[in-house]
Amino acid sequence: MKARIDDMTAFTATGDTLILASVSSPAETELFNDWLRVQRREHPGANIQVLRLPADDDPPAEVLSGLVDLLEADENRSVVPVRVFWVPGGLPTRSKVVSLLSGRDTYCPPQLLQHRILKRDPSRARVVAGEPAKVSELREQWSDTTVAENPRQFARFVIRRATLAIERVELRLLGPEYKSPRLVKPEMLASARFREGLEKIPGATIDKAGDMLDELGTGWSRFSVDLIPSVGRAIFSRGFDPNIDYDRLEVESMRHALEAHPAVLLFSHRSYLDGVIVPVAMQENRLPPVHTFAGINLSFGAMGPLMRRSGVIFIRRKLDDPLYKYVLRQFVGYIVEKRFNLSWSIEGTRSRTGKMLPPKLGLLAYVADAYLDGRSDDILLQPVSISFDQLHETAEYAAYARGGEKTPEGLSWMYNFIKAQGERNYGKIYVRFPEAVSMREYLGEPHGPMVDDGDAKRLALQKMAFEVAWRILQVTPVNATALVSALLLSTRGVALTLDQLHHTLQDSLDYLERKQTPMTNSALRLRTHDGVRAAVDALSNGHPVTRIDGGREPVWYIAPQDEYEAAFYRNSVIDAFLETSLMELALAHAARAESDRLEAFWAQVTRLRDLLKFDFYFADSASFRDHVAQEMAWHEDWEADVEAGGDRIAALLRAKRPAIAGSLLRPFFEAYRIVADVLIDASADISEKDLTVKALGLGQQYVAQGVVRSTESASALLFTTARQVAVDQNLLGVTVDLTDRRIAFRDELRGILADMERVEDYSREQFFERERSRQKLRSEPVRAAQSDEAIP
Repeated sequence: MKARIDDMTAFTATGDTLILASVSSPAETELFNDWLRVQRREHPGANIQVLRLPADDDPPAEVLSGLVDLLEADENRSVVPVRVFWVPGGLPTRSKVVSLLSGRDTYCPPQLLQHRILKRDPSRARVVAGEPAKVSELREQWSDTTVAENPRQFARFVIRRATLAIERVELRLLGPEYKSPRLVKPEMLASARFREGLEKIPGATIDKAGDMLDELGTGWSRFSVDLIPSVGRAIFSRGFDPNIDYDRLEVESMRHALEAHPAVLLFSHRSYLDGVIVPVAMQENRLPPVHTFAGINLSFGAMGPLMRRSGVIFIRRKLDDPLYKYVLRQFVGYIVEKRFNLSWSIEGTRSRTGKMLPPKLGLLAYVADAYLDGRSDDILLQPVSISFDQLHETAEYAAYARGGEKTPEGLSWMYNFIKAQGERNYGKIYVRFPEAVSMREYLGEPHGPMVDDGDAKRLALQKMAFEVAWRILQVTPVNATALVSALLLSTRGVALTLDQLHHTLQDSLDYLERKQTPMTNSALRLRTHDGVRAAVDALSNGHPVTRIDGGREPVWYIAPQDEYEAAFYRNSVIDAFLETSLMELALAHAARAESDRLEAFWAQVTRLRDLLKFDFYFADSASFRDHVAQEMAWHEDWEADVEAGGDRIAALLRAKRPAIAGSLLRPFFEAYRIVADVLIDASADISEKDLTVKALGLGQQYVAQGVVRSTESASALLFTTARQVAVDQNLLGVTVDLTDRRIAFRDELRGILADMERVEDYSREQFFERERSRQKLRSEPVRAAQSDEAIP
C-alpha cells in the first residue's frame, strides 16, 4: 500500500477539519483509509473528523442529519472534500468503447475489477482533495445566494460546494475538454435570484420549474466526452476525409480567448453534420466542450437521453409560456455565470440554398440579458465557419426548391442519414474560428443603460449578429466544387472540355488571389489540368455534373434536373464575387443613362445592394462604397471612362476579368421578377403560401417558354426572400398607388435583367476570345513541326 500512498494528492490538515469523503467501493475505501492514516500521522495535532458521502448527489436522511450536526459544532471548522480519482490509462481514446468493456480505461471501473487494476497498476487511482473552506464562509455564501431556508438545506448546499470543488481538481488533471455543468437543477432551484423571479409569474411553482429544468438538463459525462466525438467522427468519416481542415493559428487564438471568458460558438449551418462536427473539433483540439441548443423535435427515442449526455440542450419550438421563457432565460444565465460554453446555429436552421441566412436573435437575447445582469464581465461570440466540398443533403434541398415538404426526424430518418454518408466520397470538411466578437464592446458595461432600453439593445444585438456572420463569410474558404458549379451553370447546359474548363476558371482564380480570398487546396489545384479533372470527376455521375464520353474527348455539363443541387454549391461562392458583380451591373446601367453617368453608376450599385440585402450580407454603406471604389481603381481613369459612356464603358466591361454577374445573380433577380409578375394581378393582401404557389406555377411556365434562363429561378426557396423584397418595397398591403408601384418594380427588374444580358454578352466574348487564343497556341507547334520536317 505504500506505493499507492506516495502517488496520492495530500492536503495540509490544521486545526479542526471535517473531511467529506466520497468513496463507493471496498477498493476506494481502502485507498482512502490509507490516505487518512498518513494525514493523521503527519498532523497529530489536527482534529480530523470524517463523514462518508454516497456516490450520488442525494444523501440519505441519516447522512444529512449527521452533516447538520457536524456543521453546527464549529463555525471555524474547515470542510475538505475528498474523492478517489481514477486516472484514465491503457487504450487510445478512439477505443473507449472497448476500454469500457474491458475495464482498462474507464473513469470509474467496475467494483469487481478495481482491486485487480490497482494490483497491476497502483498509479491508476489517486486520492484527491478539493480546496478547503470554513463553515462560516460557506454559510455566508449560502445566505447570499440561496433562500437559506433551514439547516438541512445548508447541509445540501455544502455537499454541492464540495462536489464542485472536487470537480475543479479533477478537471486540472483531465484537461478542459472534460468541463461540464453539474448540479444545475438543485443549484438553480435553491437560488434566491431564481426564486425571486419565479414569484412574479402567475401560477408558477417550484415543481413546474423543476420539470422544465429536467427538460433542459444537459451535460457531458466523461465517458461521453470520449465516446460522442468518436461516434461523430465515425459517422462523417464514412464519406468525408476523417481529418478536418483547421487553421491552427485560429485554434490557438480561440484557446487563449476561452481561458478568459465564456463563449457562445455560433456556427454556419449547411448540414445536420454541423452539430456532430463542433464537438469533434473541440475535443480533438483539447478545448472545453460546448452545450448545443437543438429543437425538441430531435429528442426522439433513445436519442434524447444520449444527446442530453452529449451536451445537447433541447428547447421548445414555441416560447409562448411565460414560465418556460423565464426558466430558459435563467438556465442560460446560470450556464454563462459558471463559464460554460454554449453553441447554436446563428442562422437558426440549415441553409437550403448554400448561402448564409439572416441571423436569429432569440437565444442571443437571453445571453445578452445574462451579460447585462452582471453574470460575466464579458461574453465572447465566437464565429465558426463549417464548410464542405460536397453534401448528400443537396438532393433534399433540391426537393424543397421544387416545393417539397421537410421529412420529419425519427429513428428511420437517422438511419437513412447515416447510411447516406457512406454512399460516396464527399471530400473534406473545413472548420474556421475567426476572431470572437465581444459583447462588452457592443452592449457597454454590465448593468448599463441597455438593461432598460429595449430598442438600443435590439439594435446592438443585430449589429453583433451581423458582425459574427460577416466574419464567418470572410474566413470560409472557396472550394473547387463551388467554382466548377458556378462555371458550368453559366453555360446553361452546354458541355465544356477539360481545356475549356481550365482556361475559363483562371480569371476567377486570379481575382480571388488578388483579393486574398481564402481558398482550399482543391481550389488552388484548379491552376492545373489535373486539379480541374479531379474536381469534375468528383462531381460527375449526376452529383451534379454529367460527363459525356465516347467522342474525341470527354465533356462535362449540368443537366436541367441537377441545376438546383449545383446551385447550392454555386451560392456558397457568391459572397466572394458579390461586390464586383454589382459593379458590372451598375456599369451596364450607367451605359444607358443619358447624363450624369457616374452618378447613375453609384446610384445603381447602391440600389442593387438594397434589393439583395435579404439574400446576402454586405459591408456597411461607407465600407461598401470604399470596396467598390477600390475594385474600380484597378482600371486607370475609370471615373472618366464611366462619365464618357458609350464605347469607353464597353471597353471597361470587355477588360474586366471575370465578368461573372450573370452566372451568379441571374437566378435571384429572375425569382424577383417572377414574383413581381405574379403581383401585377394579385390581391393586395395575397398570403405567402398563395404567392409561392402562383410563383411556382408561373416560374415553370417561364422556364418552359425560355422567358427566364435558369431552371433554378423557379424555386420556392428563392421566392421566400423575393417576397421579403416585395414587402420592403411596399408592394403588399392596400394603398392608393399599389398597382403603379408594382408595375414600376417589375419594369425595374426587367431593366436589371437586360443589363445582365449585356454583361453576359461581354463574358461570352471573353470566352470565345480565349478559345481562339487557345486553338491558335495548339496549332502553332503543329505548323512548327511540319516546317522542321521540310528541312533537308
